[in-house]
Amino acid sequence: MYRMILFDVDGVLLSEERCFDASALSVWELLHHPEYLGLPGDSFRPDPDENTLRRIRREVFDDDRVLDWMKGRGINSNWDMVFLTFSFQLLSLLHRLQEKHPGWADWLREPIDAGRLRELGRALRGAGINLRLAYNAFVPAFSPSGAKKHELLLYLNRIAGDWLGIQTSVFSRNSALWELGRSVYQEWYLGEKWYREIEGADPETRGKPGFLHQEIPLAAPEAIRETMDRLRDRGITLGIGTGRPRPETEVPLQALGLWDAFEPERIVTASDVVRAEEAHPDCAPLGKPHPFTYVKGYLGRGTADEACIDAELPLPEGDRVLIVGDSVADLLAARRMGCRFAATLTGLTGKKARATFEELGADYIVEDVTRLPEAIF
Repeated sequence: MYRMILFDVDGVLLSEERCFDASALSVWELLHHPEYLGLPGDSFRPDPDENTLRRIRREVFDDDRVLDWMKGRGINSNWDMVFLTFSFQLLSLLHRLQEKHPGWADWLREPIDAGRLRELGRALRGAGINLRLAYNAFVPAFSPSGAKKHELLLYLNRIAGDWLGIQTSVFSRNSALWELGRSVYQEWYLGEKWYREIEGADPETRGKPGFLHQEIPLAAPEAIRETMDRLRDRGITLGIGTGRPRPETEVPLQALGLWDAFEPERIVTASDVVRAEEAHPDCAPLGKPHPFTYVKGYLGRGTADEACIDAELPLPEGDRVLIVGDSVADLLAARRMGCRFAATLTGLTGKKARATFEELGADYIVEDVTRLPEAIF
């Protein structure tokens, strides 16, 4: 009998679709908004209609092939997805500019912020070069590397060296460009009102309605709640380990009547991870597939970060803890902890993920989270 079950949120309780939509729009804005690169060919607006949104996502993520590939390599953060996708297009454009106007490789020697993107955008628009965006070139460029998880972010520096003949370290999880992508994503996902409340600042781009109140549950909320109540009636402690910040976890789950199904001390979010990384930069990154999120959920949110980082793994009673997720990153974290793992087929690739989880030896594979009790009892 399990004594604790820790759930991921995206792909398990809530659909990832709106998060992926916000990621695609973030890349699109960084490429086309005049305050950033300002590339021609697609007029920017903060409130695209659904047809425009669908087109942008198809283009930016190459019919979701880029998303699927990144998820398969252990990238579980939408902020990282924005950074990787945009940075690759940035390097591709800079490569073309360098070929016609040598010397632009040096542009990569300084941190990249919005002002420097505008500078590059002006040069690109006046250089007389092909500005067509090669979204379908992403996977072929990264695949030979074998890089996984956060190594992929640093691999951008290797691509810069190969294409531009320059040694740089501007591409990283701690870079100004990564933070810029995070902020743009937060604007799209939260919308103007919630961005001010959660981020404590005005958005750079006004008029975005946000997706926070458009979340899609992966089963009827009543059915999910009934599932959680059945598990709790068996004496099982329920918690959450998610890559979402806390407000973006609490607001939609509260609205769906699910938040109080989980023990408050066992709810760990990206907000906890970011604080731990700031306090212990030498240990970063601590996001999944690093087990920190789930270890802190297991030990309790009030446990000191140092104790969670230094916890002896596998856990002494790890086989009595079940982690429920939709991604390889969740499975890898569970394995390091010595915990059991249940995969849900409600993530990006749906039922196609079954073969991957079977190959990786998931303990359980369920159609959706409401089927969990019949699988484990």
